Amino acid sequence: MNILITGGTGLIGQELCKFLVNKYNLVILTRNELKARHLLGQIGQNSRFVACLSEVDFNDIDIIINLAGEPIADKRWSDKQKQAIIQSRVGITEQIAAYVNAAHNRPHTFISGSAIGFYGRQPADVAVDESYDNPYNEFSHQLCRDWEQAALKTKSEQTRVCLLRTGVVLSRRGGALKKMLPAFSWGMGGPMASGEQMMSWIHIDDMIQLILFLIRHDELEGAFNATAPNPVSNKEFSDCLATVLNRPAFFWLPESFLKWAFGEMSDILIYGQKVIPKKALDANYRFRYQSLEEALKQIMH
Repeated sequence: MNILITGGTGLIGQELCKFLVNKYNLVILTRNELKARHLLGQIGQNSRFVACLSEVDFNDIDIIINLAGEPIADKRWSDKQKQAIIQSRVGITEQIAAYVNAAHNRPHTFISGSAIGFYGRQPADVAVDESYDNPYNEFSHQLCRDWEQAALKTKSEQTRVCLLRTGVVLSRRGGALKKMLPAFSWGMGGPMASGEQMMSWIHIDDMIQLILFLIRHDELEGAFNATAPNPVSNKEFSDCLATVLNRPAFFWLPESFLKWAFGEMSDILIYGQKVIPKKALDANYRFRYQSLEEALKQIMH
């Protein structure tokens, strides 16, 4: 089976390739093959890197896993940065859709990235599942909405589309946790803003296993919340991380500082959403890490 992967050098992509490379033929889209080879190592005789989508014969692709995207929380959201974020997600997904729709033998599965930012900021006491239809209309929602719509253009009798509304992916190798660890390790971590905003998280292992689950179950389609069943508040997350590291967590980053330091991008730190993975649970996906403490202990030790 032939699988096209975009975003293969990202946090999720790197881990996913390790699971797929021995079982499938991979076509990995990358702008930097040297970096990709360094990060991914041996990818097998029947797998290859491509620099652009025009090098891919979509008639020979069975599954597309689209994880490409400029990191959303690495820089302030200037107009230029917003355009880079949109182009790296919506732009590439629209290109994929055009190639899929032009193929006479279409891929049977398109698993495309999205994020829980789709729902926008939500009150801490509101549980949000995939059927929730009252998103807060802000940049993160608009981005994810357009990203998902681009992927859904490929939906047909030949192609099913699964959308991954991903939460905070926990891993030592990258993402939010890697950025937080230095401060918390020095005993200088703590909650942000009110601390009441909800954090919907997922262990990297569950993120990968959920994607593999969607590959295996070809009856599944539509949006899936890629989050553990037990979201926590930012304060609970901070306290739990500090406890696992055996450090205090009394440094509090006020909302005013976050807005000064990060501008509009601080919205994703100050606000959150309590996301429940109802569709994955209904499909009998069994989360390996349902408790935050259990997840953090596994990652740290």
